[in-house]
Amino acid sequence: MSIGACRVNPYAFAAQIQEQWLPTASAWVITPPEPTRAMRMPGTRGVFAASPAAPAREQMTKPRLIQRSSLRFVVKEIGAEFHRHALAMLVETDAAESVVRRRTAEPCGTIRFTCSVSFARLALADLIPRLMATYPRVRIVQHATNRFVDLVQEGFDLCLRAHTDPLPDSSLVRRAIARIPWHLFAGPSYPARNGTPSKPDELSAHDGIALGVGLESYAWRLRDARPGAEVVALPFAPSLVSDDMATLKAAACAGLGIVALPGFVGTAEVTQGQLVRVLPHWLAGLATMSVLIPSRRGRLPAVSAFVDFLAEHVPAAVQ
Repeated sequence: MSIGACRVNPYAFAAQIQEQWLPTASAWVITPPEPTRAMRMPGTRGVFAASPAAPAREQMTKPRLIQRSSLRFVVKEIGAEFHRHALAMLVETDAAESVVRRRTAEPCGTIRFTCSVSFARLALADLIPRLMATYPRVRIVQHATNRFVDLVQEGFDLCLRAHTDPLPDSSLVRRAIARIPWHLFAGPSYPARNGTPSKPDELSAHDGIALGVGLESYAWRLRDARPGAEVVALPFAPSLVSDDMATLKAAACAGLGIVALPGFVGTAEVTQGQLVRVLPHWLAGLATMSVLIPSRRGRLPAVSAFVDFLAEHVPAAVQ
C-alpha cells in the first residue's frame, strides 16, 4: 500500500493510529528503517519499535493490538480487526490521491458554464464538439440563458458574457477573448421597396427594429469602421422590439425593417442571400466577449484548457 511515493505497512499504520488516537492501548510507534529481519514486513519501510513510554504503558491493562518480543511480532485478534479498518483507510486515501493526480495531470472532468442563447446557438454550436474531440475526457454542461447568472451561488465554473461597457468590479476573474462587431442588416425586399441609405443621416427615413425591451428610447449608435472614429447617435422609434435576436433576424429577413445585430448572428443569412448589409462601412457597435471565472486558485486543468480553447477559436467565430 502506498501514500504518495512511500509504501506503508498497514500494521505500522494501525499501530501509529493506536499510538495517537488510543494512547493507553499500546506502546508501539513507527520508527525509521534499520529493523531486525524478524520485525520487517516485506516490501515496506515502516517497522515497529518500542517508544520511550513503552515500559509504563506495558503495565496498563487496556487491550493491546499487537504483542512483541525481541524475536517475535504477533498481531492479536483485536489488532487484526483494527488492521482491516486501517487498511480500508489506506485504500480510500490512495484512491482519493489518484483522483487528484488524474484531474491535475490532464484536462478531464465536468465543466459547467453558461452563456447567452444566441451565442450558444450561433458561435459555440460548432466549437463545443471540436473541444470535446480535442479533450475526450472532458464533460461539458452548458446552460444557455439570457438572464443574469450568479456563478458562485449557482455552481458554475465560468460564464461567457458580451458587453459594450466595462464590467463592474467584482471578485470574478475576467479574461477578454474576442471583440464582436455589430452591423446593420435588412432583408433584400426592404431596400427594394424603400431604397438603401447611403449615409447615417438617411436612416431617420427608414423603419427600424430593435433589441432590448423596456428602454425609454432607442438610437442607432454608428461609427466609421476606421479606428478612433466618433460615434454618431441617431434616435429612432422601432416598429418591433424584442430581447430575442432570432426573432429580430427573422423580422429583418421578412423585410420589416433595418436591425443592428452582432455580425456573426447574420453571417449565414448574408451568405444565403436572406440578408444584406446596410451602410457596410459603418459599425453599429463593438462589444467585448469576456470569460468570467470565480477564482484563479484551485482551477482544474480542464477549465484552463477550455478558456484557452475559447480564446483561440471564438474570435474567428464572431466575425
